[in-house]
Amino acid sequence: MSELNGADLNSAVAPAHIAIIMDGNNRWAKKKHLPSIAGHTAGASAVRRVVEAAARSGVKVLTLFAFSSENWKRPKLEVDGLMALFMRSLKKELKRLNEHKIRLRVVGDLSGFSSGLQKQIKTVEDSTKDNDLMTLVIAANYGGRWDIAEAAKAIAKRVVLGELVPEDINETLLGEHMQLADLPELDLLIRTSGEERISNFLLWQTAYSEFVFLPVLWPDFDQQHFDEAIQTYQNRQRRYGGR
Repeated sequence: MSELNGADLNSAVAPAHIAIIMDGNNRWAKKKHLPSIAGHTAGASAVRRVVEAAARSGVKVLTLFAFSSENWKRPKLEVDGLMALFMRSLKKELKRLNEHKIRLRVVGDLSGFSSGLQKQIKTVEDSTKDNDLMTLVIAANYGGRWDIAEAAKAIAKRVVLGELVPEDINETLLGEHMQLADLPELDLLIRTSGEERISNFLLWQTAYSEFVFLPVLWPDFDQQHFDEAIQTYQNRQRRYGGR
């Protein structure tokens, strides 16, 4: 990351919360006749670029879909490579995150990861928890249906304990138990690679988000593509169900 400071930010025009489905690593690697892990490694460089672009633009929260609950179905060699890359990235980026006052949060079913990876996630989260320029959320072993089910389970437990009755349950209460409930609502969802679906990502949180689908493969995503998505967002009128 290059130097970030308040003079670089333009918070008046930036969405407060952007999420990205980082799609296209495998296709990028295949086009270059490289193994899949080469695509994921190149994708990690794109992550660094987009974090810098978001921070410069005044974005308050950037959520990246790094590993879905369905990704375990991929070949073991690829999954093992992804886990190793995740661990390396956590260790490598900790210093940069602190230098640029970026807080890291990882959301998802972390119990699916090795104890070593879980420990490293906690280390980075604890080390960056007081940073206040931007929050970087990594969704790992995450699924939107899992998120909703976990929220429902938490509410059911409160009913059993007598803290709530079924009549207390409404959209607001359910939303308070979802992942990211304490962060600004999601304004913009970007997906790369030309695919036009959300693939079980932030199903609850995208209810009134704007979607931008770009044909670029994730490893090639850069400042120009980020600016294009922001411009598309700014040119839309958000009605939230109204006229």
